[in-house]
Amino acid sequence: MQTIKFHKYHGTGNDFIMIDAFHENVALTEEKIQEMCHRRFGIGADGLIILRKHEGVDFFMDFYNSDGKPGSMCGNGGRCIVAFAHDLGIVSKNTRFVAPDGPHEAIFYGSDKISLKMNPVKAIETHQKGLFINTGSPHLVVFRNDSSMDVFREGREIRYSEAYKKEGTNVNFVISDTNVSKIFTYERGVEDETYACGTGTVASALALNHTKGLPSPIELKAKGGNLKVYFKKIGAQHYDDIWLEGSAQKTFSGFYSLDSQK
Repeated sequence: MQTIKFHKYHGTGNDFIMIDAFHENVALTEEKIQEMCHRRFGIGADGLIILRKHEGVDFFMDFYNSDGKPGSMCGNGGRCIVAFAHDLGIVSKNTRFVAPDGPHEAIFYGSDKISLKMNPVKAIETHQKGLFINTGSPHLVVFRNDSSMDVFREGREIRYSEAYKKEGTNVNFVISDTNVSKIFTYERGVEDETYACGTGTVASALALNHTKGLPSPIELKAKGGNLKVYFKKIGAQHYDDIWLEGSAQKTFSGFYSLDSQK
C-alpha cells in the first residue's frame, strides 16, 4: 500500500492539509486532492498546500482548493505554511517565500502570532452589491447591519451570478464596528462558508477604511477567531505595507493511503 505523510494545520478554523515536498518529490492528481480534502471520505480540509523548494527564497507555496484545482492566494494558508516550514526547520523567524500571487514575507513569532505581508492593492471597484477588491484572490465585500443573512445561499448566488460567472468571486459579508467588526465568508473553490478567510479579511479591512474611515490596524472576528490587518493608505484606492496577523496551529499528522478510496 502506497502512503503519503500529511500534517493538518488551521488558521482561525480555516483548515489545510500540508504536504512536505521540500525533502522528497510529491505529485498529486486533482482527483486525489479532492478526495483527501473530503470531510467524509478523506482527511477533510478547506484546501491542500504542498511545500516545495524554490530558487532565491525559502520555499514555494503550492496551494489547491478542496475541489482539487489550483487556488489563488490564501492568507490563512500562507500563515499555516510558514508555521509548517518553521516546524520542519526550514525557517526560523523571518522568511521569504513565493505563493500563487508572487513573493511574500512573513514573521513567525509563535504559533499564536504569525504576520504575513500581502501584496499591494491598487484598485477598489464599486459593484452593484458591494466593493470588489483583489488581495491576491478576488473578493466582493458586502456590508450588512446584522448577521441574519444566509451566508451559503446568498454567497453562492453572488459567486455564480452573471457578473462573476467567468472566474467567480469570494463573498464577504461584513458587519461594521469601531472595535471589532464581524466577517462571514463564502469561498469559491470550497463552495461553502468557511470559518475564516485571510485574503477576505484583508479585503474587508481595506473596505472598512475606504468607506468608514476606520484606521489601521483593523481587527475582524470570523467564526474561527480574530484576525488583524495592518496597512498604509497611499492614495484614494492604493494600499501598501499590508500585513495579516493571526494564529496558525498544528492539529495532527498521519499517513494517507494513495490507493483508490472508491
